[in-house]
Amino acid sequence: MKTVKQLLQQKGHTVTTIDPDSSVYDAMQLMADNNTGSLLVMSDDKLVGILTERDFSRKTYLLDKPVKDMQVKEIMTQQVIYVGLDNTNEDCMSLVTEMRVRHLPVIDADKVIGILSIGDLVKDTISENQFVIKELERYIYDTGVPRQGMRRT
Repeated sequence: MKTVKQLLQQKGHTVTTIDPDSSVYDAMQLMADNNTGSLLVMSDDKLVGILTERDFSRKTYLLDKPVKDMQVKEIMTQQVIYVGLDNTNEDCMSLVTEMRVRHLPVIDADKVIGILSIGDLVKDTISENQFVIKELERYIYDTGVPRQGMRRT
């Protein structure tokens, strides 16, 4: 099982951020421009929240005012669930399942150094499972273990 550090080495450390005083309209434009489902909300290099498509879809409706007049801080999630470099993919999958989140910022020494999405985690899990399957198939072939329904002659 890979660690968050290994996952970030493959994915990269790019994080898209926004200021809490920015407009929600600008935030949605930034998400669209970067093809991402979340933005980390940063104030003076400090993580103060996360803004997701889910926050937008649920909370803007309740505020009932134009998106251009709303600030990110009005709809962002303030309680951010995050992980460290030593957490494993399995840890992350458990966390996104239990906490019902889709994005996990990665924090090291009180600094944001990356973000993982549920898509990143699933992609890695599938890749790892495919590797195990290929290794098992090779083992079966190399050792001559008969496959189910086949007889060795």
